[in-house]
Amino acid sequence: MSSSLTILYFAAARERAGLARESLEVPAGARVGEVLSLLASRHPGLAPLLPHLRVAVNQEFSTSETEVPPGAEVALIPPVAGGSGGLFRVVDRPLRLEEVVEAVASEALGGLVTFSGAVRNQTKGRRVVRLEYEAYPPMAEKKLAEIGAEVAERFNGTRLAIVHRVGTLHPGELAVVIAAAAPHRKEAFLGCEHAIERLKQDVPIWKKEFFEDGEVWVGLGP
Repeated sequence: MSSSLTILYFAAARERAGLARESLEVPAGARVGEVLSLLASRHPGLAPLLPHLRVAVNQEFSTSETEVPPGAEVALIPPVAGGSGGLFRVVDRPLRLEEVVEAVASEALGGLVTFSGAVRNQTKGRRVVRLEYEAYPPMAEKKLAEIGAEVAERFNGTRLAIVHRVGTLHPGELAVVIAAAAPHRKEAFLGCEHAIERLKQDVPIWKKEFFEDGEVWVGLGP
């Protein structure tokens, strides 16, 4: 069985999709996350914007796990005017570099530098099976935003975005993505490097490494 939904687009989402509304057939019992995946396939230009959107189902904000009832109205809602211009998040989902690039890119900023931190498959000769990241999310996001303000002040208005993942990650998966944009490349490089170093010092995110023969909290191990 399938269900027909009405999809509403606003502001930047409307521009990316190229229309204000449309109908979408989805399997019965589909969740918000599945609806977004179908929309990203239908409108590839919309995909980079999805991490920044809120979704309302029948005029109620919903999560990716919310089941969408048959015939529902689903609205894709970008951040409202007056909201924070930065992107500093701790999330429990796979990361995409495009989301931080999208947050800082501007025609006025000619230099854009990115950093992707992926899980290695070994540490000091020991094979890594997986990592587990844990965070104090409200404080971590506050500290990430403080780093963003610090980078802007030190490096000629450089714009910064950081998204860090928590949960269980395996070798090759991204743990953190960072983008820094500035009028010139020097400030962008310096801002990105500074952000990486500060992230390791003051942001309450912890990493536990699991090996074939043991495990250790990074920073507390031998």
